Amino acid sequence: MFIDKAKIFIKAGNGGNGAIAFHREKYVAAGGPDGGDGGNGGNVVFRVDLGLSTLIDFRYKRKYVAENGQNGMTNKMNGKRGADIIISVPQGTVVRDVATGKVIADLYDPSKDVILAKGGNGGWGNSHFATATRQTPNFAKNGQKGAEREIFLELKLLADVGLVGFPNVGKSTILSRTTKANPKIANYHFTTLEPNLGVVELEDHMSFVLADIPGIIEGASEGVGLGHEFLRHIERTRLLIHVVDVSCIEGRNPIEDFDIINSELSKYDLDLENRPQIVAANKTDIIQDKAVFNDFCDEMGKRGFKVFPISAATGKGIGELMKYAYTELQKLPPVREFDVELDVNEKAAIDTTEKGFEIKVENGVYVISGSWIEAVGGSVNFDDSESLQFFQRSLKNRGVIDALIEKGIKEGDTVRIGDLEFDFVW
Repeated sequence: MFIDKAKIFIKAGNGGNGAIAFHREKYVAAGGPDGGDGGNGGNVVFRVDLGLSTLIDFRYKRKYVAENGQNGMTNKMNGKRGADIIISVPQGTVVRDVATGKVIADLYDPSKDVILAKGGNGGWGNSHFATATRQTPNFAKNGQKGAEREIFLELKLLADVGLVGFPNVGKSTILSRTTKANPKIANYHFTTLEPNLGVVELEDHMSFVLADIPGIIEGASEGVGLGHEFLRHIERTRLLIHVVDVSCIEGRNPIEDFDIINSELSKYDLDLENRPQIVAANKTDIIQDKAVFNDFCDEMGKRGFKVFPISAATGKGIGELMKYAYTELQKLPPVREFDVELDVNEKAAIDTTEKGFEIKVENGVYVISGSWIEAVGGSVNFDDSESLQFFQRSLKNRGVIDALIEKGIKEGDTVRIGDLEFDFVW
């Protein structure tokens, strides 16, 4: 089954917590703090797999979570880093952030893995907090949460040349004659229900990828028929072969058909309107009205289009058409890549600035968010005076106290940091 879009949830692993531990050894009366650091959480990594051609796997599994980092241990032993989760996708998959609709990755290079959710950093063990005046810190730092987001996967085929035209004009037959692809072929509309790819191999190691796009009809750009579902697959093509039935067997006008298809292309994506086209006048072996065919060729010539009279059924003119397409490809720029519109590390970048937190008032509660502040808040040991002092100094030094006062907080008001709630006292 061909599936070319899917919505999934991804979450990177949380960082492990730092350990609270003290050195214990025979003949050592008062060992110092030796709590190890927590391990970093695993990343969510996307990888292009050339063996995949559909997003069907994401139809049955929609949640992907990387492994958490292990907590720190005694003897300054750090926790193990969480394992990454590798998600394989077909070449040409575009990833969008569901919340914003922006592109966060264009996965086309099989040699380059892309991290779309970064694991949280592990927390520091209590050995990091020892000072000359605080020799037995009874607190450590919790690990940070891993990034998480809902994303939309959209497969946009990577083909050099796309075959476009009305249903039943012979596109699948052309593909079967020029490549090793085996599309379904029959004499009725909408035979092709999914895009097909094949490699056209010419002499002297000349080759290119050819895509048979399901038939486009009038109204396709608004979702009529199959066109809306598959127009996305010609967004990357560098050259279009516009296949037109010039036989007049069905009583259609080839000029009108040509104009309708181009109108739909321009409505879907204005860039497609300017994509170079070669016109393949198909079914010339069964032409019913020679005058209509001649008028079509004259009109295409006036518009500056190269016309190849062909017969996909007999193979007439197919070789010349493919050679000309290859020659034209050499003049065109590389396959289109989609610009990344949203940096997946944007939130982390905000959290590591001088401020690094946000305060909102919800039903009278002052809610402080941000990975740094949540990690500090989760580390507080309320039974330990040194831990409380460290927490208060951290809030003061990072400007949290001043920001709360600016928001109008008063003594006794409730403050929430992650799962931690306490009364404000200053």
